[in-house]
Amino acid sequence: MGTPQFGVPVLENILSAGFRVAGVYTQPDRPAGRGQEMEPSPVKKLALARGLPVFQPETLNDAVEIAQLVALKPEVVVVAAYSHILRKEVLGLPPKGCINLHPSLLPRYRGAAPVAGALLAGETTTGITIMLMDEGLDSGPILTQRQESILPADTTGSLTTRLADRGGKLLAETLPLWLRGDILPRPQDPALATVTRKLEKEDGKLDWRMQAELIWRQVRACYPWPGAYTFWAGRRLKIISAVPAPQMSAPIGQVVLLPPGHAAPVGVGTGKGVLGLLRVQLEGKAETNTPDFLRGARDFAGATLG
Repeated sequence: MGTPQFGVPVLENILSAGFRVAGVYTQPDRPAGRGQEMEPSPVKKLALARGLPVFQPETLNDAVEIAQLVALKPEVVVVAAYSHILRKEVLGLPPKGCINLHPSLLPRYRGAAPVAGALLAGETTTGITIMLMDEGLDSGPILTQRQESILPADTTGSLTTRLADRGGKLLAETLPLWLRGDILPRPQDPALATVTRKLEKEDGKLDWRMQAELIWRQVRACYPWPGAYTFWAGRRLKIISAVPAPQMSAPIGQVVLLPPGHAAPVGVGTGKGVLGLLRVQLEGKAETNTPDFLRGARDFAGATLG
């Protein structure tokens, strides 16, 4: 059971490990793109390419849909970003339960945005957890975990992709052990739990009064969605990538001090330090690196963003 790209390497590893997939559950096709044509999910595309039965219920609360799942007689259900809450009746169906891949080291960063949450918090490590699902929010007992370093250039997009790949491989190692009964589930400590929420479009708006370090985290956490942005000359300016520079120096050696939101060739002033802009996208224009942007926007330096 999975929907976005995160679920693709998971399904690929299940197939490569030789398991028989009785069925693939994914979200219904949704309109996408400028033409708003119906688009199948990445998991559905892979399932169809491999000739697997695909099921796309709007909900798994319907008795008919539950009966269909019963008819498949699954020994275990693997869930990877399915985007449906599984009821108690579904969780109890397979003899070996429903197991979930979660992109964090649980109990830290439960909820809808674990990767973005780790980036916003300035973590240097995260990981993947394979757990036995219960009725709580990512609260089930842990089967296996694997740690992953967070690189300075990581965004939610790049880190999610890497964790999906690592998670697929870890699942292929874990499933045989779990099915043989060689793993003893380890309960989570609720006292250590933290919870993340789904990001909204407004979460991408930058407040230049914050420290450069914190804005840098926000830029990375919000890429590719909702995207970090500010406003210049009445137009939205997306900040695609940036780097914090608390003490950037001018050619003659003096420290550059810029008021929050004040733009200069070296970067933008913040509440503490300077944020150097690497790639940007002005509303109505293509994404570009900052030197090229500045060549076409000579009045940018000296402006106040916000």
